[in-house]
Amino acid sequence: MPRLSSDSTASSDILPDPRVIPRDRHDVSRKQISRGALRVLYGLKDAGFRACLVGGAVRDLLLGRQPKDFDVATDATPEEVRKLFRNCRLIGRRFRLAHVIFGPEIVEVATFRGTGNGEADADRHVVNGRILRDNVWGTIEEDALRRDFRVNALYYDIADFSVIDFVGGMEDLEQKHLRLIGDPATRYREDPVRMLRAARLAAKLGFTIDSEAAAPFEPLGHLLADAPPARLFDECQKMFLAGYGLASFRTLVQYGLLEQLFPGTAQALANDESGSLRAMIERGLAGTDARVADGRPVTPAFLFAVLLWGEVAQLAARLQAEGAARSLAWQRAAHRVMAEQGRRVAIPRRFAYAIEEIWALQPRFAERTRKRVFRLMSHPRFRAAYDFLLMRADESAELREWGEWWTRAQELSPDELSASLAPKTAGGGHTAAVTGKPKRRRRRARRGPSPESARPNSQD
Repeated sequence: MPRLSSDSTASSDILPDPRVIPRDRHDVSRKQISRGALRVLYGLKDAGFRACLVGGAVRDLLLGRQPKDFDVATDATPEEVRKLFRNCRLIGRRFRLAHVIFGPEIVEVATFRGTGNGEADADRHVVNGRILRDNVWGTIEEDALRRDFRVNALYYDIADFSVIDFVGGMEDLEQKHLRLIGDPATRYREDPVRMLRAARLAAKLGFTIDSEAAAPFEPLGHLLADAPPARLFDECQKMFLAGYGLASFRTLVQYGLLEQLFPGTAQALANDESGSLRAMIERGLAGTDARVADGRPVTPAFLFAVLLWGEVAQLAARLQAEGAARSLAWQRAAHRVMAEQGRRVAIPRRFAYAIEEIWALQPRFAERTRKRVFRLMSHPRFRAAYDFLLMRADESAELREWGEWWTRAQELSPDELSASLAPKTAGGGHTAAVTGKPKRRRRRARRGPSPESARPNSQD
């Protein structure tokens, strides 16, 4: 196999020779491929087109993993794909794609992309090295060179069930190594989000990132600031909500990429002398990974609340020191942090509201009069805020005591909890211990909500 050019995505006149692995020498089976993907593959083949499963699906199947999605590459144009499948729609302006829909399953079909002639090509638009539009069709060999990582440039050909490797992807799978195709700096300038994809894939697969692929992270990491914030939010969900969030976080920290996504968090971690903030973040990520492994639902709101906590807590404390009332300080801090973070990662408003509520409820755990306890326990975000409080336990002995108190409080019936509390005192609060034995009271305590009804799942 000839050595690939280090210029851009490789020259069109230096095309790689394929390594063809026949069916009896690899473990990919049609039984592992979704019915929708097989229908697309065979539909294209029967119509006279070349059709291959490609990318992450082939990579994962070769590694013994079950893919989440199945993508198809073909020499049919998007319009030809749409003519073949009535349940097809065309999407994208930057990259024209066909989506073939089978109920809940969407099979993405991409036409083989060519190397083209750069800015001179009418169907490719490049600005400062970044590809803004790319609809230049080519051969399967050219398409392999246009892909990002060598392990993602493997093709499963439905015609003879072989796996085709043009760039050394099989070698990287065997060595558990992540290498880019072409010159890394050029590829990152084409699409800066590839730096995050490198970190995500390394975390997901347990691979090491090639030193040449990692070298541009520091000098080119700032390019991520120009990536669309909505796209970075999608990338964050893939990194942190797919079962390998803790490994992704550690990889981002290791390669200095966290500060490009969450600059305030990176600064708060730099000021975290005790290490309690990092421990809290890692507990939150580990808990989310465990939920994914168990098949339980997860939400970005809770996780972003954890990731941004250090910044908002430090800002709220500073505003209170400057004379702002506690509730106002927290409100201002939350709005400022969310606004600044939104310029990097576009957090949808429905999640942003939940994040700010989780933060705003934290100081209220110190208020233990009867009225305020029941009001807090009836709040829709109580369970998420309580779980958040428990994760903050390492910050101080006081917080640990708060967590223990509220844990015991939820184990009591409403009558028992009400009887154990006192009305508001002159000091504005009450810290009586909650025990399993209620105090005798002359008047019938007003019933509040049951703890069970007040404890929605923090990740639901």
